[in-house]
Amino acid sequence: MRPFRFGVQMSRAASPGEWRDRARKIEDLGYSTLFIPDHLDEQWAPIVALTAAAEVTTRLRVGTLVLDNDYRHPVVLAKELATLDLLSEGRLEAGIGAGWMVSDYQASGISLDAASVRVQRLEEAVTVMKSLWSHGRCDFSGSHYQVRGAVGYPLPHRRPGPLLAIGGGSPRVLRLAAREADIVGVNPRLSSGVIGPEAIASALPEEYDRRIAWVRAEAGERFEEIELQALTFLVHVGPGAAKKLEELAPAFGMTSEQASQVPIALAGTVDSIVETIEERKERWGFTYWVIHEDQIEAFAPVVSRLAGA
Repeated sequence: MRPFRFGVQMSRAASPGEWRDRARKIEDLGYSTLFIPDHLDEQWAPIVALTAAAEVTTRLRVGTLVLDNDYRHPVVLAKELATLDLLSEGRLEAGIGAGWMVSDYQASGISLDAASVRVQRLEEAVTVMKSLWSHGRCDFSGSHYQVRGAVGYPLPHRRPGPLLAIGGGSPRVLRLAAREADIVGVNPRLSSGVIGPEAIASALPEEYDRRIAWVRAEAGERFEEIELQALTFLVHVGPGAAKKLEELAPAFGMTSEQASQVPIALAGTVDSIVETIEERKERWGFTYWVIHEDQIEAFAPVVSRLAGA
């Protein structure tokens, strides 16, 4: 299996200086990657913010977790991502998804099509971008995109293209990820467009067993080449983990025992979290863990223990 890596998802900062300082701190603490999401709320623009972070670091990877395909045409997005990969000298992890958050579509007036349509559009977009990155041109005729003589310039630093990350919780998205992505994010199901009862119910361990099985079956021989990523929603490092889970579990419609087992939660001492992560690697193959910005320092001892192992 691959060695462990750890990333931090961060959406904004109080000032440009704070953003740059946090990027340096994330690198110094041994994290692999700084990620930014892609929503139309109070967050910074992903590609610009990541460019700034890449400029003040030397080893830190930068990534999108994940861009909504519906906001950008793949010919335009391929150029922007290739430029960022070039400027960062191959440190980009290009995460892209089909879109899911209802409020983003309401705020922008962009049509929220059926999930099947959005995923089909994502499939076509990935084909277009990969052609531009690897061949420097693209001709494509699909249901959603008609591309003629598109030029892929600049070419990305990493060949044949940036590391591609695709994540989701539905069979179709995970099967696409299994075929096309370098990094597969295995997530709760968000087809309702909000983080609610359906998403929470889909976070139970047995649901992750099913999702990993979909990825494994679709990937076939390339499964061993895929990096499996888990995005956490609850991280608590230190004493009182049991009480914390007991307090939060009812809000998620779970028992505290169930909450302690879901992959989206990591709670306990450094030693117990290390043990949990190693157990989840054995069960599901997760080697790439992503936490949120408020846990950067508290979680750093776990990173020190496991990164690269």
